[in-house]
Amino acid sequence: MAEKAPILKQKLTDDLKQAMRDGDTVKRSVIRLVMAAIKNAEIARQTTLEDSDILGVIAKEVRQRKESIEAFKQGKRADLVSQEEAEMAVLEQYLPQQMSRDEVVAEARKVIAEVGASGLSDKGKVMPQLIAKLKGRADGREINEVVTELLS
Repeated sequence: MAEKAPILKQKLTDDLKQAMRDGDTVKRSVIRLVMAAIKNAEIARQTTLEDSDILGVIAKEVRQRKESIEAFKQGKRADLVSQEEAEMAVLEQYLPQQMSRDEVVAEARKVIAEVGASGLSDKGKVMPQLIAKLKGRADGREINEVVTELLS
């Protein structure tokens, strides 16, 4: 019996078909890009990605758009900024609601208490659990900053 496809992958496929019917070229190209990135990740890992891994791929694409937007703003390329922002808006529809910094701090405190971390030397115990718990809902850099602050 075939494995059940991840729900997110099916949603992307359905949305791609709808975007093609609607003639939505931005959404169509962004979804195709994401699906290619997912396929590449599956080939690299030699396994089908779970929804949580797919969220990671989408979050990476969003992060790339943010970096591009900053670069284009510095280069005074408003046309490219608006294109990247449109692509980012499409990508963000697939991510769960992003957590506020306060929510990240609260989750970090829980994990720190669970593992009994007391200083920066225990960061290695905290980070993997926290990142797994918050995957797709918070940026890795922000998680890292919060944990560093709390353990200092």
